[in-house]
Amino acid sequence: MTKTYAILGLAILAEVIATTALSRSASFTRFWPTVVTVAGYVIAFWLLSYPLKVMPTGIVYAIWSGMGIVLISGVAWIWYRQTLDTAALIGLALIIAGVMVVNLFSKSVGH
Repeated sequence: MTKTYAILGLAILAEVIATTALSRSASFTRFWPTVVTVAGYVIAFWLLSYPLKVMPTGIVYAIWSGMGIVLISGVAWIWYRQTLDTAALIGLALIIAGVMVVNLFSKSVGH
């Protein structure tokens, strides 16, 4: 299961990189950010296909989307100085808590 989570983590990282590049692609008019976006999403979905072989789709997608939201928000906050107010930070903390509950307590994950 550790390998599955590692691959899922890499898929999430590729998606975060692709989304970050997407914001810089200017609607696909800038070449290199567009290349990084397309390559990042292709890699992300390819990697995502592996955890889907051994884990339920809903669980994989909950982890992928939850952690993707948190990480891309962190990138935007730190790298691009996009501020997050208290409500946003609480919401992100709840997303993290939700992902933890699913992974630690759900029998659906298949520990």
